[in-house]
Amino acid sequence: MASLNLKAIDTIMRNIILLSAMILFCSCAGRNTRPVELTMETTLGTIELRLYDETPLHRDNFKSLAQEGAFDSLLFHRVIQDFMIQSGDPDSKNAESGAFLGEGDRPYTVPAEFRLEQGIYHRRGVLAGAREPDDVNPEQRSSAMQFYIVWGRIFDDEGIAKVQARLDANTQGRVKLTPEMIETYKTIGGTPHLDGQYTVFGEVTKGLEVVDAIQRSATDENDRPLEDVRILKVTVR
Repeated sequence: MASLNLKAIDTIMRNIILLSAMILFCSCAGRNTRPVELTMETTLGTIELRLYDETPLHRDNFKSLAQEGAFDSLLFHRVIQDFMIQSGDPDSKNAESGAFLGEGDRPYTVPAEFRLEQGIYHRRGVLAGAREPDDVNPEQRSSAMQFYIVWGRIFDDEGIAKVQARLDANTQGRVKLTPEMIETYKTIGGTPHLDGQYTVFGEVTKGLEVVDAIQRSATDENDRPLEDVRILKVTVR
């Protein structure tokens, strides 16, 4: 009888140890999957960003580039008021005043990761991948380095209807604005005509006023700011 009790106790102890190990593993796994957050210091202020886990290819690529300092000292080389601000051209680092920019990149692309069904779309303040046009990039793969942050504008019902007609033409009816998206574009704003065609992979969590200041910059005929707006440093927090 005593031996049976000892075996029972041994089994209980083994189960406790196993359960403790599982709890420890889950706890560690939870810590390792926290969102990727970055700080982007610019000459006009600081922007804080969070990258989406739903777009892991873009998340990991952007994080890796930031960690190696690839974005440090680059210009916002393309800025369009009420639309977006774009950066990531490595040629902009030492560019002369007035030089045309936007052709530089790394020699690879990132597969598209459209996530409209998960509520990820072109509302104001999101981070997205720039890319080559459809005629040379039918898979709509994103550039390795070049990205943009959406500003956009606020739409009324007529504007939404026009955007939906444009989306129908550009996506063969594949992209439909949901009631949630429509409400967002009518209250917060954004660039809905890009939905389902360019990958959104993050968002501004702090510093949207800096994005606003940049998008208001006076620009030349190539949409480059007349006074350089530069990314000083991007760090992963």
